[in-house]
Order: sequence, then C-alpha cells, then structure tokens
Amino acid sequence: MGPGISHFYSGPVPDRPPVLHSTSLFIRLFTVQVPEASRPFHAKLRSNFYQSEYTNSCSFASTEQTAAPSLVSENLTDSVIDVHLQQLATATANNSLSKSSSSTTSAEEYLGILQVFSDFSACSSDISGELQRLACLPEDSSEIDPENQKTEPEPCLGFLQRENFSTEIIESILPEDLQPTVKICVDSLSSNSVAVKRSAAAKLRLLAKNRSENRALIGESGAVPALLPLLRCADPWTQENAVTALLNLSLLDENKPLIAGAGAVKSLIYVLKTGTEVSKQNAACALLNLAMIDENKVSIGACGAIPPLVSLLINGSNRGKKDALTTLYKLCSMKANKKRAVTAGAVKPLVELVVAAGEAAEEQGAVGMAEKALVVLSSLAAVEEGKTAIVEEGGILALVEVIEDGASVKGKEFSVVTLLQLCEGVNGGRNRGLLVGEGVIPPLVALSQTGTARAKHKAETLLGYLREPRQEGCS
Repeated sequence: MGPGISHFYSGPVPDRPPVLHSTSLFIRLFTVQVPEASRPFHAKLRSNFYQSEYTNSCSFASTEQTAAPSLVSENLTDSVIDVHLQQLATATANNSLSKSSSSTTSAEEYLGILQVFSDFSACSSDISGELQRLACLPEDSSEIDPENQKTEPEPCLGFLQRENFSTEIIESILPEDLQPTVKICVDSLSSNSVAVKRSAAAKLRLLAKNRSENRALIGESGAVPALLPLLRCADPWTQENAVTALLNLSLLDENKPLIAGAGAVKSLIYVLKTGTEVSKQNAACALLNLAMIDENKVSIGACGAIPPLVSLLINGSNRGKKDALTTLYKLCSMKANKKRAVTAGAVKPLVELVVAAGEAAEEQGAVGMAEKALVVLSSLAAVEEGKTAIVEEGGILALVEVIEDGASVKGKEFSVVTLLQLCEGVNGGRNRGLLVGEGVIPPLVALSQTGTARAKHKAETLLGYLREPRQEGCS
C-alpha cells in the first residue's frame, strides 16, 4: 500500500475490480488525466471510494444508491479536489530540486508578507496559524458530542482535518496546475448547501495562505464577489472561513482594489460587529490591508468601521486589541477619521492601556500594547477634539508617568510628542499649567539629556513652552 493511503482508507484493500458508473465518471471529468499505470494506488482507490461498502467512513456520503444526482455532485466536491491535489502533488514530488527551490521561495514570501503591516504593528493573519481550530478537531469521529452536531456535516471533514497534509500538497503544485481546483472551489461558493460553501471557503483560505501566486490566481478566478455573500452567513464557521480567505487575498496589492471595488468594506464591517473573535480580528486586518490605499481610508471611515474597531479595542483579546490599534492608527492618518475615533470613545481605552502598562511594570506584552496606544493617542492629539478628550480622560498624568518611569524608549518619545501637541492650539495655555501641576519638568529635563534624538528635541521644545508663562508673569 503506497504512502499516504491512511489518509483515505484504513480497511482491507478490495480485491474485486472497481465498477465504473456515473459517480466515478464525474470524478474523472474534474481530475488531471494521468495514465492508469502511473497513478498512485491511493488515488485510484479514492476515485472508486464512493462505489464501495467503505463509503460510510466519510461523514457525508450516503450508502443508498438512489441519492439525488445534484446531492451526489455536491457531496463529491471535496473528493474531486482531494484527488486532483494529490495527483498534481505526486507528479511534482519526484523533482527534488524543484521542491527545494519552492521551499526557498516560500520562506522568502513568508518574510515579505510579515512586512506588509507597518513596523509598529503586531497584528497577524491566517499565515500565523489561524487554522489552529481546524487542526485541533478530534481525529476519531466517535469523540464528537452528537449534541453539538446541529449543522450539516462537512462534505468531507477529513480534508479539513488533514491540514498539514493538504498544505504540503499545495506547496508542491504550480499555480497554473491549481486552476481547475480553484474553479471548483469558486463554483462551490454558490452552492445551495451551507456545508459545501463552508468547505469551499476553507479551501480557498488555505490556498491563499502562503503564496502570492495563488492569491493572484484566486483573485483572477472571480472568488472575491463569490466570497462576499458568505460574510453575512448565519453559520459562524462559514463566515470565519470567508473573511479569512479575503484577508489572505488582500495581502496581495493587486487584489486590494478588486476587493474594495466589489463592495467588501460594508460586509467586513458587518463581520466586525457580529463575527466570532477570530472573525473580528481578521476583518480588522483585512480593513487594515485595504487602508493601505488612501482613498479606501475615507470610505472605510465613512462606512462606520471605527466604532466597531473601538469596541474590539475595549472587549477583544490581546490580539484583537493589537489588530484594532493598528487599523485605527492607519485610518486616523485622515483628519475626518481622527474626529470619528474621538467621537466613538477611543481615547478612554487608549489611556487605560497606557496606565495598565505602567502598573504591569516591564511586562513585555503590556509595554508593546502601550506603545501602540501612545502612537494612536499622538495621532488623535492633532485635532482639538482629541486634545480635549485626552485631558478629560486623565491622559496628562498618564503621559507624564511614562516619561518619568516608563520602560519603553519609544513610549517616552511618543508621550512627549503628545504632550507637546496638547500645549498648542486653543487650550494650549491651560494645558501647560496642568502639565506643570503634574510635575512634568524634572522628567522632561532628564529626557532632554538621555532620550533619543527626537525625544531630546521635543523635550527641549516643550520645556521652552512651559517657561513662557513664568517669564510673562515676572515681567
């Protein structure tokens, strides 16, 4: 029995010749035509899998021969894709030199993807392991609680469970050879079956996970408009697979205008409001990628993305908070979005993150989160509404404490930049008095001598502002 056979079949090998009928013919039509003698045994066995008494080992297949033809076609979608991927991988795996080159290219692309986000961003995407939930599914179907099985069964749950196996196959296939598989997945997104749509979205999510060539192919194959309706699907896993597929596709610059032009922004905002924790995080990251284009920043803010991002900042997990911070920072480079963020109540949770970092001493995670919060606060301090909100939420004391006792060099730098902005504008004179009252001068003097070049310059400028009222008072 050839390697990898255990993925498909664990019983005895049938010794009778397979009987070809319409089901087997359907599979043949959608797979690469490989001579019978050179096809791997497990691929041939899989092609005839649905005609044997071993059909019941796959969760979706029916043992009745009278099943409706349309149902058979839908249920065979996963089998078709599995066989097609396996045959393509088998044809490619024999070339070890090509495989080594593909591995090197994949590593370089992975590093490039990580640099898509700005330097201060710590947000991640499906490439960082978002498929962990699928990988943790029980291997033995008997361990699954029947009470929780309310939804339709997957067309072939084994495909999703074999994540590592499938990833290895995909990495060894040339993008042009994946085109028939991608077409099957895209066509399946319009199925009447939620299970088929969920499975097709999961496969596109996986195909777009690591390789830019695959993202280009999927984008050109009409997947984006087919995925958008699934963002409003009542089934949370279908929604999660769809939004993560769009996130992975949005990592390619050429796909960004395609996704925005298809009207994805409003649907992504809907996911931000209604999705699972993972779906919300990935929707935020997808909006971040779209916001790399300036005109998208305006439409994203105008469509109402900022309030649910603030909600994610308040209620999300650590990763959710980081994703919200990064996306808010990118959106708030536009003045109108700064005002929207202040109106949505972003300042209070930002100040709270800064204070929490001070209480957590030098805990790395808290310090990193505070740095991002300080960057966004500095951006919001550029508008009068932001200055007022920072003062009202106790931001001055929090910023002074960062300069005096903070563990982060960058945190000190952004704090003094924000305080300097507070001392300018309509209420600048009043705010200078508040700074002096909070004891800012001694830590500012120290920062002007020991900080980064930028921090020294800003500290000296701020000290000059704080001396002005005293000089006027003496005269």
